[in-house]
Amino acid sequence: MGFATDAIHVGQEPDPATGAIIVPIYQTSTFVQEELGKHKGYEYARTSNPTRVALERNLAALERGRFGLAFASGMAAINAVLTLFKAGDHVIAGHNLYGGTFRLFERVLKDFNLTFTYVNTCRLEEVERAVGANTRLLYIETPTNPVMEITDIALAARLAHDRRIPLAVDNTFMSPYFQRPLELGADIVIHSTTKYLNGHSDGVGGAVILNDPELAARLKFVQNAAGAILGPLDSWLVLRGVKTLAVRMRQHNENGMAIASFLANHPKIQKVHYPGLPSHPQHELAKKQMHGFGGMLSFETGSAENARTVLNSVRLCSLAESLGGVETLISHPATMTHASVPAEERQRLGITDGLVRISVGIEDVEDIIADLDEALARV
Repeated sequence: MGFATDAIHVGQEPDPATGAIIVPIYQTSTFVQEELGKHKGYEYARTSNPTRVALERNLAALERGRFGLAFASGMAAINAVLTLFKAGDHVIAGHNLYGGTFRLFERVLKDFNLTFTYVNTCRLEEVERAVGANTRLLYIETPTNPVMEITDIALAARLAHDRRIPLAVDNTFMSPYFQRPLELGADIVIHSTTKYLNGHSDGVGGAVILNDPELAARLKFVQNAAGAILGPLDSWLVLRGVKTLAVRMRQHNENGMAIASFLANHPKIQKVHYPGLPSHPQHELAKKQMHGFGGMLSFETGSAENARTVLNSVRLCSLAESLGGVETLISHPATMTHASVPAEERQRLGITDGLVRISVGIEDVEDIIADLDEALARV
C-alpha cells in the first residue's frame, strides 16, 4: 500500500465491537479479566492500551519498521533509548542538537556516568575520530535544529555498523513522509509526535520505531517499568493527525519552499537555512535522501534587535516554541529552544542572536509572505 493509505488504515481497522471507523479512546486504567490468568490481551493501561497499540502499529508502518512504542513526550522517548546503556558507556552525538536533548544529555544523563562527545556528523571523519572502545551509540538529528545541517544517514549507518554501534536518528523535522531513516540503515528512529505527526498543536508525545526484536523488547520493558507512556487521548489525537499527514506535508513543503525563496531574495536577510534552496551546502544530499524539504527553515537578521523587531511585528505568524502545526510558528532559538546551550557554543554553531526560526504552516502562502514582509519593513 502507499504511504497515505497506510497512514489512514494501518492500526485503524473498524472497531470489532461496534464497527466504529475511528479507533475508540479507551479511557480506562484497567481491564477486567474473565478468570484468573485469562484476559483479552490487556491487563493494565500502563502496560498496554488499545488506543496506544493502534498508534504504535501505525507509526511503525509509516517508518517501515517492525516495532513502535509511544511515550509521553519526545524527550521521554529519547530518555528511554538512552536507558539501553549503562554507566561508562559513550555516546557520539551531533553538535547541533535540539536544546532539550542537549540539556538531557549534559545535565541529567551525565550524572549517571554516561559520557558524550559532540561532533559535526555531516563530517563523518569527525565521527570516526570520536569512536572509542566504550562507544555504544551514534545519535543524530538530520536536518538539525535550527540551522538545517544534513547528515548522510546511509554513510553514517555504514560507519556505525562497521564498529558494531547502533545509529539513532531523530526524524521529527522531516516526518516519515519525507524521510525514512530505517530504510537508509538506521537502527532506531525517534519522533516528537507533538510536531508533524500530530500536526495540530494540541497534544504532546513521542515515539521510537525500530526493527531489532531484542532492542524492541528492552524498550518495551523500559516503557512499562518507567511508565512514561502516551495516554489514550493523546494517542487518539496523533492517530487523528496522521490521517492527514501526507496532504499536510505536501503543503508544508510547498509553502516552505516559497517562504525560503522569498527570504533568500529579501535585502534585509543575510542568510537562509533551508535544504530546498540550491544555495544550501548539502542541497544535493537532501535531494538524495529526502523526498521533500519540509516546512522548517531559519534566517539571519543580523542582530538581536533586528530579530526582536521581526518577532514582535508579525501578526499572522505566532511567536511560540514548538513546530509542525498547521499554523505558522516563529521563534528565537537563542532565547527559546536553545537557551540551554552555552552562548559560545551557540555562536560557534551559527545560532546567533539574530537567527529566527520558522515552522511554516499550511495557510495561504501569500498571507505568510505579506506578514513577514511587513515585519521586515520595520527592521
